[in-house]
Amino acid sequence: MTDEGKREFVRIETDALVDYTGSEVLLFHKIENISLGGISMRTATPEDVGTKVYVTINFPDLNETIEAEGEVVWASHEEPKDMGVKFIDLSTSDKEILRRYIAEKAKAAQKA
Repeated sequence: MTDEGKREFVRIETDALVDYTGSEVLLFHKIENISLGGISMRTATPEDVGTKVYVTINFPDLNETIEAEGEVVWASHEEPKDMGVKFIDLSTSDKEILRRYIAEKAKAAQKA
């Protein structure tokens, strides 16, 4: 079974940006992909697995922002440096914004 076959949530590529606070505050990082369960993001300094982070994600297409607490579940310290963050606390209203964003992006991808 592929990793994709094991995923609980559908992931989509995105142009959304994330600010996060972990061991330091880092702004305007590119999200590679996103799901209701978390994000994969590029960063020059990946956090250690298990680190709690607080993320603010800006969705320019919707003119919406969400905030969540997350946990780093994997990190690559080799190029390209990136890490995966699992959402562990996401409000109901922010989850609905994220659900709408993913649905709109998935629909647009099907038309392309």
